[in-house]
Amino acid sequence: MAAGFVKRTALGVAVIAVLTIAAVATWVHSLGPLPLEKASTVSTTVLDRNGKLLRAYAMSDGRWRLPVTASSSIDPGYLNILLGYEDKRFYEHHGVDPWALGRAAFQLVTRGKIVSGGSTITMQVARLLEPRRERSITAKIRQAVRALQLERQMSKEQILDLYLTLAPFGGNLEGVRAAAIAYFGKEPKRLSLAEAALLVALPQSPEMRRLDRHPGNARVARDRVLERMVGEGRVSAADATQAKAVGVPKLRKPMPILAPHSADQAASLRKDVPIIKTSLDSGIQQALETLAKDRATALGSNISIGILAVDNESGEVLAHVGSADYFDDRRAGQVDMTRAVRSPGSTLKPFIYGLAFEDGFIHPESLIDDRPARFGAYAPENFDMTFQGTVPVRKALQLSLNVPTIALLERVGASRFTSRLKQAGGSLVLPPGEAPGLAMGLGGVGVTLHDLVQLYTGVARLGTVKPLRELMQANGGDDRETLRLMEPVAAWQVGNVLLGTPPPENAAHNRIAFKTGTSYGYRDAWSVGFDGRMTIGVWVGRPDGAPVPGLVGRVAAAPILFDAFARTGKLPAPLPKAPKGTLMASNAKLPLPLRRFRPAGDLIRAGSEQALHIQFPLNGSRIDASGGEGQFSSVPVKVAGGVMPMTVLVNGMAAGELDSRRQRLVDPPGPGFVRLTVMDAMGAADTVVVRIQ
Repeated sequence: MAAGFVKRTALGVAVIAVLTIAAVATWVHSLGPLPLEKASTVSTTVLDRNGKLLRAYAMSDGRWRLPVTASSSIDPGYLNILLGYEDKRFYEHHGVDPWALGRAAFQLVTRGKIVSGGSTITMQVARLLEPRRERSITAKIRQAVRALQLERQMSKEQILDLYLTLAPFGGNLEGVRAAAIAYFGKEPKRLSLAEAALLVALPQSPEMRRLDRHPGNARVARDRVLERMVGEGRVSAADATQAKAVGVPKLRKPMPILAPHSADQAASLRKDVPIIKTSLDSGIQQALETLAKDRATALGSNISIGILAVDNESGEVLAHVGSADYFDDRRAGQVDMTRAVRSPGSTLKPFIYGLAFEDGFIHPESLIDDRPARFGAYAPENFDMTFQGTVPVRKALQLSLNVPTIALLERVGASRFTSRLKQAGGSLVLPPGEAPGLAMGLGGVGVTLHDLVQLYTGVARLGTVKPLRELMQANGGDDRETLRLMEPVAAWQVGNVLLGTPPPENAAHNRIAFKTGTSYGYRDAWSVGFDGRMTIGVWVGRPDGAPVPGLVGRVAAAPILFDAFARTGKLPAPLPKAPKGTLMASNAKLPLPLRRFRPAGDLIRAGSEQALHIQFPLNGSRIDASGGEGQFSSVPVKVAGGVMPMTVLVNGMAAGELDSRRQRLVDPPGPGFVRLTVMDAMGAADTVVVRIQ
């Protein structure tokens, strides 16, 4: 009978055990999967090229929760204190630490109060993922179960990263990175001992230890953390004493807002991407933002400034200053003036000269007239209302003379000029219904600082343009195509001329190639310049387009440009060397047609009723010039009309004179497009573009 009772009892216990296990299993199953979606919801952060924070955006509910990783973003000293204070056996247990739970229970029984918690970091993460108000045995069991689930699904490093991202620090601050920036004004990568101990203490009671409300409580809690770390041998007594002497912050610092216009644009283009990397350099960005604000304050209350700095080689934007002060309504601070369409004044002149150099009808040492002239109904005048007479082309560009510019644009062709700049990524905006005309050369067109700087990088790069970019691709790739602006020789000649432009007062000569511009009515002042490393563009004016008396590019914008180069912290880099075959000669040694520019109306010559015309090769034709083993045979050039002697130029470089039959064989530089120009003794010229294959 006793044996039967034992059997029945054992059976009953087994049934109860099975039912209990089944109930627990059912309860665990009812919990569902881990709510990890919260962990993936963080503030959008915009970073510079080196991973430094430019700007962060609060989440939709107003909280700051910045993404962070322990391996690369956190001070090792902080991690040492955190694990020593919160979870010594973090890397040993599987989510629940029986020793810690036992110690906490024993202390509760023997002392009558909670001395230390038994929750592991994993259990705390579980509570943060499923926040609940009640503090009960059931809630603790739930955390333990979730902690075990976390440990099965995630690595220790991932769990630690979750804690560092989700831990509360008072108010709307979550995560150690948001707290370090808000309280100390820096990333948590380098923390003092006092700062590290404070950040360990705050999540224990984040609202009662809020630094902006209860700094005394926070200090007491910090010192308690330091004392325990001394007791455990993780911190020396001397270091702890020194750390205790440090006060705690009582006010929050603002979140950083560098490059706000660029950050806003990046966030709008990359929606739902938590970390956005840009090409900006935070050091240069900060320096140029400060420069813009200081100079705008000196110039007037309604003046704004836009600055764009670009790496020539990559076309990556290093600094993007959209206004003098993002938060200044009087200056329309939130309007990005690097994207505003404004009149460029004289800043397009170098490209007119570049195409004229490319076409081969002028050289920097050619002579050109600066005298009163009419172009139909258009009679341009210089800024100072005077004329210089006959001057070298070099001086005409350096002094920004208007009549020579318009004469060259007439020869180059306004439509061709517009098309070439558009081909290189520079969109010129004409008034509705207007066709490209000569007034474009003096600013009668609209352009953005962004496009203007992109075009100037093409001169610095000897004729090719990399479209500007600020947003970096996640995979590090680059799918931008290189665009053509002008021939290398022509680009080098433009840069060489601009390098000799007289600089602002007290600035060094021959260090930066630059051009200034002033729009009609003193509405816009410009200065764009480059060295061998970077191109910087500056715009100054009122965002509403109102005139500012005395606002002149050379006086208002050029000093800012030179100061911007100085504040980048880099010495000016030399410009590229002259391409092979560049004609370097004084005016007296130039070919006769290049010694003096003749406007289009002066090209009818006595003794030649027939205009100069290249008969062969035809424009746009393809020529098979393969000579075997990678060599190319000579290409015949035949001309009708014109006045002898005549000079042939290949891609802007002299290739010899035609013979008495008006013919010559020229050697192509290689496969691809080749520009052939023939110029006669009176300066008339004809050009064709052929493809060698």
